[in-house]
Amino acid sequence: MTKKRKHSKAEIAFKLAEADDLVTQGKLQSEIARALGVSVMTLHRWRKLPSQSNGSSQIDQKPQTRIAELQLENSRLRRLVTDLLLEQMKREEVSQVGEPSMRWLNEPSPEPRLIRSSRRG
Repeated sequence: MTKKRKHSKAEIAFKLAEADDLVTQGKLQSEIARALGVSVMTLHRWRKLPSQSNGSSQIDQKPQTRIAELQLENSRLRRLVTDLLLEQMKREEVSQVGEPSMRWLNEPSPEPRLIRSSRRG
């Protein structure tokens, strides 16, 4: 097993810049990670990290700003859940009532009978 080591912030920034250059050259993520000497997951995790240059990390945000963002997200999620519940209720109603033309699919088929004509020739 290889020994895990922590990369410095400067080293991470340098490797991310290199990775961006390799992306513009059309390299695959696995090739980029191999060239940088890290795993694809590590590269992905580094890209997800808040940017050091713009200072927009969630830790640096004001509590009021963070609360407002969470409230907005909460309202969106509530709306989404409500819409999904309404759709589910509609589906249940349709399945209970059923379409008249489709009822015959759920009923067992009657036994075939011979039809005799009343005319005798």
